[in-house]
Amino acid sequence: MSEAEIGAWLATQRDAMVDLLREIVNIDSGSANKPGIDAVGAAISRFLQGHGLAIETLPQPRHGDCLRATIPGQARGNAGGAIVLMGHRDTVFPDGEAARRPFSIRDGLAHGPGVADMKAGLVMNCFILAAFARCGGAPGPLVGLFTGDEEIGSPEGRAVIEAEARGARVVFNAEPGRVSGNVVTGRKGGVFLSFRITGKAAHAGGNFTAGVSAIEELARKVQALHALTDLGRGITLNVGLVSGGQSVNTVAPWAAGEIDCRYADPADKDDLVARIAAIVGRSYVPGTSAELSVRGAFLPLTQTPAARRLFELYADAAAASGFHAGGEFTGGCADSGFTAAIGVPTLCGVGPVGGHAHTPEEFLRLDSLVPRAQACARAILRLEAAGL
Repeated sequence: MSEAEIGAWLATQRDAMVDLLREIVNIDSGSANKPGIDAVGAAISRFLQGHGLAIETLPQPRHGDCLRATIPGQARGNAGGAIVLMGHRDTVFPDGEAARRPFSIRDGLAHGPGVADMKAGLVMNCFILAAFARCGGAPGPLVGLFTGDEEIGSPEGRAVIEAEARGARVVFNAEPGRVSGNVVTGRKGGVFLSFRITGKAAHAGGNFTAGVSAIEELARKVQALHALTDLGRGITLNVGLVSGGQSVNTVAPWAAGEIDCRYADPADKDDLVARIAAIVGRSYVPGTSAELSVRGAFLPLTQTPAARRLFELYADAAAASGFHAGGEFTGGCADSGFTAAIGVPTLCGVGPVGGHAHTPEEFLRLDSLVPRAQACARAILRLEAAGL
């Protein structure tokens, strides 16, 4: 087991990486599509079992099952805790998207639903695991964790992630590398909430004054919620989905909305949620009432001194693999916040480079597949020398 040996094998695997990527991109796996997410998991399991890895399936009742692939470590030095490679199999796209926009390659860029966020990262983790299995094992217990509900806040996956993190040495999360080539050293936290308003129906022409419009109440709440945005503090509020009403000629008896709330400072979370609750609880239109519920939450990724050392280690490994990787903050949330909050040195965005995630223009730079895999493998091999 050496950097040269593992790096050389990975260098021969570009075509195989593309083949696996094509297979899993062409499977619909939106967060609500448990069969699709599990089909992606089955493809990953077949690949890893073919390379001699042990696979454990952790069943989840509503969302994709979690998969845990393991390579026993060579017990030495500070190699007691597991080295965790993490990634999610769900995407944001609806059923049928894979048929409408199947995997394709144009001018060195791969396209397709979830190609960068984050199916390429899953492929990268698979090949890193295979490389260590092929080359005699890892310098410590090596775990590949493949979850199935990150795009909706990991309502089931979070418990699995946190349980794994409690015994971990470091975590590499294979979210897409930034278009700049950087990795992610900081992320916002987020809370996803929904609210439902009750009004009173009435004929919009014949009995207008007897009605109480839930849609008018929703409109006023949306303005108040958006006013909580404070860009200077890294706080954003977005009501991204709304619905309501019975018919165009009826005063709306109900309305509903969904809120995306992001914050940079962990100390802002509780106050922000309390202010949202106060707005939802207030009746701007007399006669309306409302209920608020939390649908999911992410914790921020903040850089500790140990996480800083992990980043510096990765940056050196990236340079040895032929590219520069700086650290970057992003407003997006990810599962890496859960592991960082437990105190495990965590580095995010180590996956292959891509952009325009969550859109039809999503792309992946195919020339980043091998170097990013090599850099992560090198970083794993250098952990002990860095005191991690």
